[in-house]
Amino acid sequence: MRVEEAVADYEAHFEAGRAAGRTEADIAQRLGDPARLAREIRAEAGVRRWEDERSLGSALGAIVGILGLAAIDLLIVLPILFLVGVCILAFIAAGAALCLGGCLLLPFGLLDIHPDVGSDWLQNVMICLGLVTAGISITSFCILVTIGIFNLLMRYGRAHYRLIAPSQTL
Repeated sequence: MRVEEAVADYEAHFEAGRAAGRTEADIAQRLGDPARLAREIRAEAGVRRWEDERSLGSALGAIVGILGLAAIDLLIVLPILFLVGVCILAFIAAGAALCLGGCLLLPFGLLDIHPDVGSDWLQNVMICLGLVTAGISITSFCILVTIGIFNLLMRYGRAHYRLIAPSQTL
């Protein structure tokens, strides 16, 4: 179905161009490099698939489409994305460690086995549960940030590149 939409879109471009008195060669030249147009259509199809079905396969398809389109810009954007990705992974690891530490210490808190003599078992249980919830919160926040960054990348791809859209005219 998307192929028919793209073909119909190009037919509309050519019809509008001919109606404006342009030659077919001029219209084709204004559309740009055919290889670039194919990459744009692939990127747009990947983004639409991601918007329709939020799955790992559709996300990877959108990423591959935009990577093919944004090869030069990624030399600038990729280092920034790498640093952000490393920070997110570090926070996810810290969140998982807090959650795991809280889970491992919880039985000791329940059994009132603790090195601190000044606290009772309820305080130890609350500390352990606090560690677990802090770890879950940090990890959940990182997942939300990752989804937000991916959505920003999709917007960046659409704003920075002239992706084919039905409302685009010559």
